[in-house]
Amino acid sequence: MKSERVGFQGVGTEKVGTLESRLTGCSREAFASGVWGRAPLLNRDASDFGDVFSADAVDEPISRRGLRTPFLRVAKEGAAFPESSFTSSAGVGATIADQLDDTALWRAFAEGATLVLQALHRTWEPMADLVAGLSDELGHPVQANAYVTPPQNRGFDAHYDVHDVFVLQIEGSKRWVIHKPVLADPLRDQPWTDYRTAVADAAGDKAHLDTVLNPGDVLYLPRGWLHSAQAQGNVSIHVTLGVHVWTRHALAEQLTRAALAMLRDDATARRSLPLGVEDLDSELDLVRSRLLAAVAEADATPRFHRARRDQGRPAPLGPLAQLAALQNLTPTSLIRLREALEPRWEGTRLLTRVGWLDFAATEVPPVARLLDGQDGTVAELGDALAERLLRAGVLVPAER
Repeated sequence: MKSERVGFQGVGTEKVGTLESRLTGCSREAFASGVWGRAPLLNRDASDFGDVFSADAVDEPISRRGLRTPFLRVAKEGAAFPESSFTSSAGVGATIADQLDDTALWRAFAEGATLVLQALHRTWEPMADLVAGLSDELGHPVQANAYVTPPQNRGFDAHYDVHDVFVLQIEGSKRWVIHKPVLADPLRDQPWTDYRTAVADAAGDKAHLDTVLNPGDVLYLPRGWLHSAQAQGNVSIHVTLGVHVWTRHALAEQLTRAALAMLRDDATARRSLPLGVEDLDSELDLVRSRLLAAVAEADATPRFHRARRDQGRPAPLGPLAQLAALQNLTPTSLIRLREALEPRWEGTRLLTRVGWLDFAATEVPPVARLLDGQDGTVAELGDALAERLLRAGVLVPAER
């Protein structure tokens, strides 16, 4: 069996995912061919995002969950506040010093600072579900940050991101000024601060787009596009879904690493350079030829997919629910694949975000059926196999 990705992808099926139904307003194919990575897209009245985030969703984690940095940062007029200015110990039994201080945050917010709730896909369940589904549709890792800005204030100067973004306006309104890139398709190690002067100059030119986002609006920006935003008459809350795109450069990195791993078994490549090393031309020619041959032969696919798995997390797993499922297994118990596992077969080995498992050839078909996204029963899989996959955290109990 060749290496292949399994599980729901939302590709080549009739299922309409988050990308089309809540973000872009166009088909996945139209977005992929005409917008993705190319140009901004503004979708008015895209969706009511109240089920995902709200003002209450801002106050509750800040005041009651004991969040720590870096789950929140604070900025005003382009300058970030030091973490010590809005963190403190939480008293007896919670003496960790970098917990959010809600009083300090309130004072900063009242004076015009923007509060940035970072990595919401790790701390807010509705956002985690949205992000997991979108990441699965796109095939690229996604994160979520919320920006809470007081009226007539802005948190950051004009800048660009090294990831694509979907901006979801949740409450209030915000004016966005968009300029064309000074560096097209920047990589993750090419931040806007490396081009600060060019960014400032470009931000002074005529805008490509100058618009106000209202609740329900969605703005897509490819990486590299300059942007700044300012809240209007009310508190503005928007969520940025950051898409950390995989690039051809990243694929080249994986290919190079695979080729270098092959050269470890090449006795000529391991040989010491001559004493003195005065003339490198002939040595570089030899190394170049060996490296090119290794690149031509190397298979970067396993490394690439391993890196993709490592950049995401599987769906939450409740230890008590999992134990109860194991203790109460019956032939009719319903089980299903745990979501966001990125399962992939390599022969009869199953690789996921929670590790790998080897199977006998006869076990592959019933396991594969569950990996296609269908619920199954213990009887269909077999007691021993079902228990093994539940204990591994690959399967979870399914609701009736």
